[in-house]
Amino acid sequence: MKKIKTVFKNILALIFGWFFGSIVNMGLIQLGHKLFPIVGLDPNDMVALAELMPTLEFEFFIFPFLAHSVGTLVGAIAAGFIAVSHKMKFSLGIGVLFLIGGITVNFMLPGPFWFAIVDIVLAYIPMAWIGGRIVARKKN
Repeated sequence: MKKIKTVFKNILALIFGWFFGSIVNMGLIQLGHKLFPIVGLDPNDMVALAELMPTLEFEFFIFPFLAHSVGTLVGAIAAGFIAVSHKMKFSLGIGVLFLIGGITVNFMLPGPFWFAIVDIVLAYIPMAWIGGRIVARKKN
């Protein structure tokens, strides 16, 4: 019975880590649209946004990067705290989930090549690892 409870809590760690990280991600994306609005664009119009992405300046990519990295960090911390065992693995698992999402978004909304590289290399796995390290320090 204890093993079933551990497995259940570890599954919840992934679900809640993904959930909390996604909330932070979307909140930062929405804040970015308010602070750096793209004149004449409905941010919910993915086709128009995809057409504009390659032409946007640096400042329009600050909040997407923050959303991806901070969302992953928060999700990894949440997963690490909730997980009963293998806390770092669950934190990194969140990083992998968000990385898959980030790669998908980079194909759906292709922006500048430099942003795709920075985003994929720095926003997901490194932030998940930092989240796992934060959990490990709090445990001691």
